Amino acid sequence: MGDVLAGFHAVWEFDTDSVLIRFERGIRKPKLFQALGERRIPYEALRTVTLSRGKRGTVVLHARPRPGADPLMEAADGQLKDDADPYRLVLPADRAEQAAYYRDQLHDLLGGDAAGPAGRHLVAAPEPPLTFKAYDGKATFDGDAVAFRWFWTGASTAKWKSGDQSFPVDGLAGVVWRSPENGSSAPTAPGAWHSGYLRLLAHGTEEEDGKGADQDPASVIFGLGYGPVHESLPFAAAVLQAVRNAGPAPAPAPRRRTLEPHRGPADIADRIRQLGELHDAGLLTDDEFSAKKAELLAEL
Repeated sequence: MGDVLAGFHAVWEFDTDSVLIRFERGIRKPKLFQALGERRIPYEALRTVTLSRGKRGTVVLHARPRPGADPLMEAADGQLKDDADPYRLVLPADRAEQAAYYRDQLHDLLGGDAAGPAGRHLVAAPEPPLTFKAYDGKATFDGDAVAFRWFWTGASTAKWKSGDQSFPVDGLAGVVWRSPENGSSAPTAPGAWHSGYLRLLAHGTEEEDGKGADQDPASVIFGLGYGPVHESLPFAAAVLQAVRNAGPAPAPAPRRRTLEPHRGPADIADRIRQLGELHDAGLLTDDEFSAKKAELLAEL
């Protein structure tokens, strides 16, 4: 079509076979949009396009992807709030007629298989290398493997004893991402206030419901201040796409290698002293300090 349609948070540029969504930057713009920058969506990746009345004198042009077409939306699994949905374009109500025109044009471009799931990812995920800080560790992805390096101030004793982890993509079957903003009631470590997590699934394993994510070395946990949506979700999407592209593998479990040795009594005493310094500086609450100190003392 070669046209441009500008909304409050994004601009849609229509091409012959795809729409390029450029997200606007600004202090009041959704952080996920700023992190994504822009995304090219092939028309074959779309299932439907609707136009509806929005809030406070606006209309919403909403394109919905086919199941399995977009790794970002597949990882999100319906957990994104409306204002963080990258497929929604919000416009002033006086542009409803123009929006209706593009809705109809997009409908005409949808293929006969638009109602069915996509056999492969049609939308590109963010490219690695990617990284984000969770509550209990730092997650990195270089395109070939995911690595978790634990923080001694946040990681559980089980994770700390397991050592830092590395998971080659060809040993993984999938990724589970749970938003820290969806009100999850998943159990968490004592003193923590997180509710989200990212879990790597090995071949031959099934998704769990979040119980024990703080104890699972194949998971990192986070809250609104650690690993928020705009950092952790693109990360999950990139890993998911790499896993799909790698294809099935017979490995029954991810190949983990310990990057650091287990800590001894002297190191535990040093960690308790450093925890005390953080507590004295007001960086840890009384509950967080007491819970972490109890974990460390239990190792002696």
